[in-house]
Amino acid sequence: MDYRTARTHHKMAGAPQSNCTSPRPSSFLLTGIPGLVGTQGWLTLVFGPMYVLALLGNGSLLGVVQVESALHQPMFLLLATLAATDIGLATSVAPGLLAVLWLGPRWMPYAACLAQMFFVHALMAMESGVLLAMACDRAVAVGRPLHYSSLVTKARVGYAVLALALKAVAIVAPFPLLVARFEHFRAKTIHHAYCAHMAVVELVVGNTRANNLYGLALSLAVSGVDILGIAGSYGLIAHAVLQLPTREARAKAFGTCSSHICVILAFYVPGLFSYLTHRFGRHTVPKSVHILLSNIYLLLPPALNPLIYGVRTKQIRERLLEIFPFKKKQF
Repeated sequence: MDYRTARTHHKMAGAPQSNCTSPRPSSFLLTGIPGLVGTQGWLTLVFGPMYVLALLGNGSLLGVVQVESALHQPMFLLLATLAATDIGLATSVAPGLLAVLWLGPRWMPYAACLAQMFFVHALMAMESGVLLAMACDRAVAVGRPLHYSSLVTKARVGYAVLALALKAVAIVAPFPLLVARFEHFRAKTIHHAYCAHMAVVELVVGNTRANNLYGLALSLAVSGVDILGIAGSYGLIAHAVLQLPTREARAKAFGTCSSHICVILAFYVPGLFSYLTHRFGRHTVPKSVHILLSNIYLLLPPALNPLIYGVRTKQIRERLLEIFPFKKKQF
């Protein structure tokens, strides 16, 4: 029995709302951004360049770090990890998002929906963890510069990245598993541009308390713990900077962290705003605004991060200028 047949049967038999169900669908219909169906094609002019910028910018950073042996240092290896994560995060969302916005609603297979759900949340957890690792790296570099080379090595950075990847996989794997246990759904249509966890859970027939609690716990455990760790690291950095004897030394020490601070703000501020509008503004903030913010949140950091590091990090900027020289024409 498909959804329309079940709905007709429900009206005729006077069955309760919970009986208006269909078996687990083979695919979901992604409709895009509610309320903007007629005009959302124009949004490709925003999200398309953001995705291209994310690919080109982060790809350039990866290429520069790989080619230049002088950049095979812990700080730049972490930057390369962040760039790779940004490419994965943007690619997990942008192609499908652009297809929905430009071509209209499209079907996504059930298994592909669960896979996208996993990769989006896992890569977000990975990015948050890498930002924490970069904050710890800067704290050691500023607080204990004489011991930095012995405390922060390439091998330890590799182990840290592996641990972050395993942690992201372990804590996000329950998301698709918690959804896969349900056998019946109210509908096949997801009013979203990608398979977000809560957007799929809203269609489920059954007790979704475990999904809701795990989603909340994951947000607090991942973002909350990482934010506290980043705040603690910058507290140590501020304490070390204030101990420096001259104003010039303090400005130089702070300058080494400026790019990372900008990246942190680009990642957490839109995410926090999107989270607050979802949790506390459901009845005041239109759903179209919330979904639009969630898509911006996933594509904005990958697009901005390479610009921030490319402009504000001297070593990266110099290598990029050597590869892409901008010389004035002589007439």
